[in-house]
Amino acid sequence: MESSGKTEDFSSGFSQEFIKKFTQFTLPDCDRRAFIRQYLAENGIQTTEIPIAGKKHIFVNQSASAYSPLFRLKTVIAHYDRASGTPGANDNSSSVFALMDFAIRLKNYKGIHNIRIFFTDGEELDENPEISSSGEESPGCKVNGQSNKQTKNQSGSQIFSRMGAFGLAALFKKAGITNDDVYVFDCTGRGTIPVLGETILPPGVPAKFYAQYKALEDRAKGIIRSASHYFMTLPVPCSDNAGFLVCRIPTVIITMLPDEEATSYARNLLLNKELRDFVTHRKTSTSSKNGSGKTFSQTEAQLKDLLPQTWKLFHTQNDSLQSLTFQSFAITARILDNLAASKTML
Repeated sequence: MESSGKTEDFSSGFSQEFIKKFTQFTLPDCDRRAFIRQYLAENGIQTTEIPIAGKKHIFVNQSASAYSPLFRLKTVIAHYDRASGTPGANDNSSSVFALMDFAIRLKNYKGIHNIRIFFTDGEELDENPEISSSGEESPGCKVNGQSNKQTKNQSGSQIFSRMGAFGLAALFKKAGITNDDVYVFDCTGRGTIPVLGETILPPGVPAKFYAQYKALEDRAKGIIRSASHYFMTLPVPCSDNAGFLVCRIPTVIITMLPDEEATSYARNLLLNKELRDFVTHRKTSTSSKNGSGKTFSQTEAQLKDLLPQTWKLFHTQNDSLQSLTFQSFAITARILDNLAASKTML
C-alpha cells in the first residue's frame, strides 16, 4: 500500500467557465445524456448513442488512425447517471467532465492511443448489486456472505442484469471483446490521493482470467504512479467494474480521496477486520440499509462511521460542487493522459 501526500485546499482554482458548465450539469432538470453529446459536439467530437436493455450509453467516435491492432485496446468508462434528487457532483459528474475533456485532448493526439471511451447509464439503479442474470456472483460483491441461490431467491428479481454496465459488458463478451483493458473512473473529483480499487476475485475463477486481471492491475498501478507521487490500493464500493468482472473481462476502478480520509480509512482497515467485508459486501453511502435491504445493525452502523467522509456525501445534497477539489481534476487528467500514452503489445 502506497502512502499518501499532503492535503490540498478544497473548492479553489475552478474557472468560471467550468463552474458554469458543471453547475448546469448538476441541475435537477438537466438532460445529462444530451448535455454530454452537446458538450463534445461543440468541440468537434461526434458521439453515438448505444441503447441496451433500456439504458442509453454514449460512445465517443474517434479517428481510425488513432488505433493499431498491435496494441491492447484500453476502454475507459464513467457513468453519467446520478442518484435521484441529488446534484451528483462527485458521483459521478467529476469523472464525466474528466473524460469529456480527455476526449477533447485526444482529438489532437499525435499518433496511436488505442483509447475507447464510454459514458454509461444505469450505474445508480442499484447501489451495490450482487448477482448477474445468471445468478453469478460479482467479484468482491456478495450479499452478507450468502450463496447465489439464497440471494436470488430473496431478491425476487435479476438485480445485476438491470445494471447498465452489465449489459454493455455482455455485449462486449458476445462480440468477443474480452481482451481489452477496462478502466472505470468513478468519483474522481474530491481529494488528492488516487485510489485503485482492490478487487478480491472469488475462488475458482479461471487461471487465465486471474492472470489477465493481475497483469491489468500491475499496469494500472504503473500508470497511476507515473501521474502521482502517492496513491493507495484500497477496497472500494462496487461500480461499473463489477459488471465487466462478472463477464470475465479484466477491469479496474480508479477513484480519489482526500489525504487524511485515505490515511484514516487505511488505518481503520488494519484495526477493524470486519470493515473490508462491510465495504465489499454492503452498501456504503448514506443509506441506512445494508446490501440485503435490511436496516443496519449496531455493528454495521459503527463500521459505517469508519468510512471516508467523501463516501458519506454520496447520494445526498452535499455531493455538490463546493465539496470538490480542483487538484483532483488535474491528477485525474494526468492519469488519463498517461493511459493514452501507454502501450501493451498483444
